[in-house]
Amino acid sequence: MNYVAIGAATVVGMVLGALWYSPVLFANQWMRCIGKTKEMLGSPTWPMIGSVFACILTAVGVAILHNIIGVGSLEQALTVGLLLGSLIIFPAFLSDSLFCGWGAQLLLIQVGYRFLSVVLMSVVIYIIGT
Repeated sequence: MNYVAIGAATVVGMVLGALWYSPVLFANQWMRCIGKTKEMLGSPTWPMIGSVFACILTAVGVAILHNIIGVGSLEQALTVGLLLGSLIIFPAFLSDSLFCGWGAQLLLIQVGYRFLSVVLMSVVIYIIGT
């Protein structure tokens, strides 16, 4: 496994998350959907540590999948990311959303970040790994 590619994919996931859940994009809508304010969320230290860990695991998983199926082109890397997003991430979040009563807006915010993150990670792992 290419640990530089995994590290870069992790950074891409974290940067995307920082942007996605910032006031520039969806922070206000996300907080409204979960019924909290910035003050209610408290210190971000532990959630950030958990997010780094989650991004590392995702990047490792994507890298392993690349190795198993032998991703050999940018198109294949993009396809892997799109398939993971469409057939793994979206259905899992849809099920959670239906049982938890999240509503469409929160579902789209949550899925949007994870979907785009895994697509970008797949592309980064391919580009850096080749």
